Amino acid sequence: IKLVEFASLTCSHCAEFAEASAVELAETFVASGRVSYEFRNFVRDPIDITAAQLVRCAPPEAFFALTDQVLAFQPALFENWQKAGEAQLKAIDTLPVEKRGLGIAQAAGLTDFFATRGISRDQAATCLADPAKAQDLARRTEAQSKQFDITGTPTFVINGSKVQGNTWAEIKPLLENAGAR
Repeated sequence: IKLVEFASLTCSHCAEFAEASAVELAETFVASGRVSYEFRNFVRDPIDITAAQLVRCAPPEAFFALTDQVLAFQPALFENWQKAGEAQLKAIDTLPVEKRGLGIAQAAGLTDFFATRGISRDQAATCLADPAKAQDLARRTEAQSKQFDITGTPTFVINGSKVQGNTWAEIKPLLENAGAR
């Protein structure tokens, strides 16, 4: 059973799903071998693209842990962004495109957040300096939006078909009805 989640790292409903499903999805459904789970970034804004790029700075085996940690960090991320103030945010917009991601990461507190998780500030700066990677995330989001008619996050696809529901209480029975235990 293939479960694909399209989610945004700046989506509060995505954070709620991650918190509610984390243990049971991984330890019961995926660990049983009956469910394959794939998380696809569905980027909605510059903070989201920046966080998605930073998650990819780490080795692949850290992807899910970092993704869950970023989702849990959302309240502080938004608070940091608001504290940055209008002048700093306008200054970020004037940066050369290869420096904008780092400016966003610093204003949102993401450079410090990832530094405590093994991604140095220099490594983060390098990961964010490639605008083609940000454009690729945006292109994939657009293509997936069209392919699966995604209008919000999180959106789920089970065995190739988009399903209704975006909470663990709604998705769990769909997996069980498909044969997951």
